[in-house]
Amino acid sequence: MSLPLFVQIRCKPGTTYKVADAIALKEIHSELYSTSGAFDLLVKIYVPEGEDIGLYLDEHLMGIEGIERTLTTQTFRVF
Repeated sequence: MSLPLFVQIRCKPGTTYKVADAIALKEIHSELYSTSGAFDLLVKIYVPEGEDIGLYLDEHLMGIEGIERTLTTQTFRVF
């Protein structure tokens, strides 16, 4: 079983499409959206069972050039 996370991403001005393309190329997401408001992108990621969440995100997402800030929401169950 994998753990679903939602990561909101604020990009540096002018880099949103480049960040979205870089995420898409990594193939780590199940869904990727452009959003309005305080964040530019919303990505749904399933972290494999047994993986350290922080390390997984750091290794697969945080190295992408243009990411300024993130907000990660961990989910627990589906209703």
